[in-house]
Amino acid sequence: MSQPDWIVLCITLTAIIAYGLYKSRTAKNLEGYFLSDRSMPWYLVLLSIMGTQASAITFLSAPGQAFTDGMRFVQYYFGLPIAMVILCITFVPLFHKVKVFTAYEFLEKRFDLKTRTLTSFLFLLSRGLSTGISIYAPSIILSSLLGWDIFWTNIVMGGLLIIYTVSGGAKAVAYTQQLQLLIIFIGMFVAGYCIVHYLPEGVGFTDALKVSGASGKLNVITTGMTSKGFDWKDKYNIISGVIGGFFLALSYFGTDQSQVGRYLTAKDTKESRIGLLMNGLVKVPMQFLILLLGAMLFTFYQFNNAPVFFNKAVATKAMATPYKDSLAGIEKKFDQQQLLQQQLSKNYVIAHQENYKDSLQAGTAKLSAIQKEYKSVLKKALPSDDTNDTNYIFLRFVIDFLPKGLVGLLIAIIFLAAWGSIAAALNSLASCTMVDFHLRFRGMKYDSTNLEQCADEYRVSKYYTLAWGIFAIITAEFATGMGSLIEAVNILGSLFYGVILGIFLVAFYFKKVGSHAVFIAAILGEAIVITFFLLDKYEIIGLGFLWLNVVGAVAVVGVSLVVQGVRKLIINN
Repeated sequence: MSQPDWIVLCITLTAIIAYGLYKSRTAKNLEGYFLSDRSMPWYLVLLSIMGTQASAITFLSAPGQAFTDGMRFVQYYFGLPIAMVILCITFVPLFHKVKVFTAYEFLEKRFDLKTRTLTSFLFLLSRGLSTGISIYAPSIILSSLLGWDIFWTNIVMGGLLIIYTVSGGAKAVAYTQQLQLLIIFIGMFVAGYCIVHYLPEGVGFTDALKVSGASGKLNVITTGMTSKGFDWKDKYNIISGVIGGFFLALSYFGTDQSQVGRYLTAKDTKESRIGLLMNGLVKVPMQFLILLLGAMLFTFYQFNNAPVFFNKAVATKAMATPYKDSLAGIEKKFDQQQLLQQQLSKNYVIAHQENYKDSLQAGTAKLSAIQKEYKSVLKKALPSDDTNDTNYIFLRFVIDFLPKGLVGLLIAIIFLAAWGSIAAALNSLASCTMVDFHLRFRGMKYDSTNLEQCADEYRVSKYYTLAWGIFAIITAEFATGMGSLIEAVNILGSLFYGVILGIFLVAFYFKKVGSHAVFIAAILGEAIVITFFLLDKYEIIGLGFLWLNVVGAVAVVGVSLVVQGVRKLIINN
């Protein structure tokens, strides 16, 4: 990056962190540190919810996802608005009524300690691992900019995040996310404008959409149907998005403490509900526009030279190996094919020759085949390095093409998105550890009038935040080679969210089911989900990851009803 970019980057990050810490002054107790003294208005709740979900992974990986696979990923969010309505009717008033710190406190009131502990543990495991992946995302940027080894960039990035989160607590997260999202939306709009502005003369926005559509990148709605019927392995389609996405969203926003903690900061039930409903309205179009950015970026590279591999640091490193001649030969072949593709794209748009559409698609397939060939050689040259460059596509465009100053702003945006979501995650991990384990197993209850106890709990909570930050850094060190990070983090969540949701559904809607039945059902349900995941991974069966959320929830509800029925028969006999 240029000197102006570094100046913009440093000023933006410093200013927003200082603002967040300044606004984070709360009572030095658990209610202040974790729940902002339950004082936040609905618009801050909304921004905090969105900022927690929209991590660096969203803005770094989603455009690359659309670039490679089209916009069908947006269907993943189609079940979210329905889930928001259900949450506002059922979950929100109940959580506010019982005045809980964590969602899992309610489960002990409804069932028993072991059910609460198991559910909280499943959350801690899933969110702790996901937070590690979230730290890895901004580390990619730092690694690309400075040429550092990803091992050290994970430590640097994680360390900065720990300092920020330990110092500020939930209120710093919420107030910082106001500015973060504002700057993020401005920055993404500027990036989109630059993509269109840099297209050849005579090629406008609608022309770019035509090229994206002809290349299959505007596949917003897909049915998942094939000549053999519904394809259960298809990850993103309208059916899996509405049903599987609904279950995932209901679990994520209703039972994941990183989100529950956001709307528990609201001053009353009404403010929580408005924040959640607005999230349901805003999230789908927001994700659509981010994915559209990736589709437009694909069109941009139909008229401009693209790198054969978008991770410049790895490509440069590979040229110092004995495979450099093979890689150079493939790169030359890619450049030649690009020239043909650029001419085909111009003919398709400028000359309005529809018959070039098939040739355009064939050319895209050839370019993809050459890139796969390059990656296969790259894997031989650097066996331990990540050869999936999906997460680097948008970043490479930002660095190569945006004007000086804007590069620093866009990089700052991705950092800010990371810090907001990761800080919220670490805050929720610490709150669950403190409330569901530390206080509970020491037989202590929160008492805001006991100032000495409050001060001690406040101090210990910061230590737990530190510990989870270190755990997340260790996890980040193993995140290399996971492919599209936005997919990886959602697959990981789907391994646990369905089971956690099933426990809460039983708690809310099946009053006659007892603690032993739901506990057994949760363990068996998790085993069933993992079995389905492994069967799909080794291609014994085909099942897209969104369906794991349905499988987990249905399994827990079904098994708990059966176990409760059997127990009742045994007792009666």
